[in-house]
Amino acid sequence: MKAGTALNTRLDHRNPLVFDTHELGRRPGAMQRLSREIDAPADLGLAGVIGVPEGAPVKLNLRLESVMEGVLVTGTVRASATGECVRCLEAVERELKADFQEMFSYPDADDRGRAKAEPADDAEDDEDTLFLEDGLFDLEPVLRDAVVLALPMQPVCREDCLGLCPDCGAGLNEDPDHHHDAVDIRWAALQGLVTDQGDEKDNMSGTASDGVQSAAEKQEK
Repeated sequence: MKAGTALNTRLDHRNPLVFDTHELGRRPGAMQRLSREIDAPADLGLAGVIGVPEGAPVKLNLRLESVMEGVLVTGTVRASATGECVRCLEAVERELKADFQEMFSYPDADDRGRAKAEPADDAEDDEDTLFLEDGLFDLEPVLRDAVVLALPMQPVCREDCLGLCPDCGAGLNEDPDHHHDAVDIRWAALQGLVTDQGDEKDNMSGTASDGVQSAAEKQEK
């Protein structure tokens, strides 16, 4: 569910992700372009995987267009995202560029020409609709959605990353020939059995040799 759908929370115009549309004057066809650089909010990205560090610069370029139902916002976000390679766990940095478009509706948009939804669809539509509040809109939920969709779900330091040795954790990118001599556990038990039998035969051979030697000594006497 997108945030910002409730109409009983007042937006703070001092918030860098809150934008004012009063200049458009609710005149369909009016347009405004805006550029703004902000500090990234907390948790902007995929938690524990990759994201834009809190406080890092985020560049926004927006186009605001007035339509009958509200204000159509089209924009681009640029930032640097950091994370961890899912194969070798080394640091990963990606230049992020994401495009987005969202409609921010007037609270009375239905009265201004938008087709009314069926009663059964009202609740679902309200959850998916972002509203203008006193001519202001909050871009944060749209920004978060755009950034998450633009980031890799499984970031890698390079496409051919070899990852880590599953036995000892050594990095395989630095030592591609690294390996361990694997012993099949199904044969290990048999190997032990062969060794035990060999020892038993050696013991039996030793006992027989001792017996022969004793008999020879008796005959000499």
